[in-house]
Amino acid sequence: MLEYRKATFSEVEAIHKLCNHYASIGLMLARSRNSIYENLRDYIVAVDGDKVVGCGALHFVWDRLAEIRSLAIAPERAKEGIGKTLVARLEKSGLEKGTKMFFALTYQPVFFSKCGYEEADKDSLPQKVWKECVYCPQYPNCNELAFVKIFPGYTPPNSKLV
Repeated sequence: MLEYRKATFSEVEAIHKLCNHYASIGLMLARSRNSIYENLRDYIVAVDGDKVVGCGALHFVWDRLAEIRSLAIAPERAKEGIGKTLVARLEKSGLEKGTKMFFALTYQPVFFSKCGYEEADKDSLPQKVWKECVYCPQYPNCNELAFVKIFPGYTPPNSKLV
């Protein structure tokens, strides 16, 4: 039976392995162990027995703005709804803290569309979004797509997103 919960130190290796599996085939950006340790409180995991079968992180970027990142599902567990559940739980956590807009930079546009996100021009996102980009091997030639989800009643400061 699947359990969804906050990640712990004992799961860093599994998170690292999941994320970097997809990075090795060009479907997401790699995450270092150091980055996972430093941001461990951002992660939730899907665990089946004692095995991590999915992970995702919610990274707060700016006022009412958070990024869904490091979303990875064990290949043998793909298409079971684990990714959608992780996104929904990350969003719930963000909403509880006052987040009104979520975004993802992704190579998986169909997945995020199915989660209610809409494609947006990357340049329409606040500059704070790009603070970590200088560490990315793709920088400055980013080819990820930006997807956003704005919750009702919120008008982003940048009118290009509405």
